[in-house]
Amino acid sequence: MATSDASKAGAAIFVGTVQFAIFMVLAEIYYPGYNVSLNYISDLGATCTSACVIHEPSSAIFNSSVVVLGLAVLLGAYYIRRSFKWSPGTITVALAGVGAVGVGLFTETTGVWHSVFSLVTFLFAGLSAVLLARFQRRPMSYFSVALGLLSLAALVLSIPDEYLGLGPGGMERMIVYPVLLWGVGFGAHLMGEAGEDSKLAAGTALGA
Repeated sequence: MATSDASKAGAAIFVGTVQFAIFMVLAEIYYPGYNVSLNYISDLGATCTSACVIHEPSSAIFNSSVVVLGLAVLLGAYYIRRSFKWSPGTITVALAGVGAVGVGLFTETTGVWHSVFSLVTFLFAGLSAVLLARFQRRPMSYFSVALGLLSLAALVLSIPDEYLGLGPGGMERMIVYPVLLWGVGFGAHLMGEAGEDSKLAAGTALGA
């Protein structure tokens, strides 16, 4: 039986987010003295303060993983378009994917370009979680909105450096972790929904 476009979208987003979560942890382990409260996530690719420092293999692991994430999300956006034919959700997912690829290719050593791609990723990932809730059954749709709004709220707080005692790295994780969890849940939900639809279709055909 052919795999549906919704299931393909779910698989792409699920694999992209899961692999990134795993390799981000590995990159943190290989980074000497990494502090999740004080260090930004992108410091794993290159840390630039007064000078830029790159730790290997942490940098290679992180940068390649975030590019894979972006490409997987872009693939997911393609299949979301084919399945749901709804432009707003497709656009936000695609822009989040473009942003992630940019984060991996344009590290902190590029200055403003890295900041731009990071902002694009954060903003449109959060918006995607909110907008695509319409294609999920309850209660997953509620969780999707909640995770998207949590990510966007953390993004708003981080802009004026309001970290609420979490530190810059901790607040950035309040932006990233909710949308990573959403990506895993949304991807699994799409694959599950497609599977249920296939079972129903098969049952109907057998009963005909």
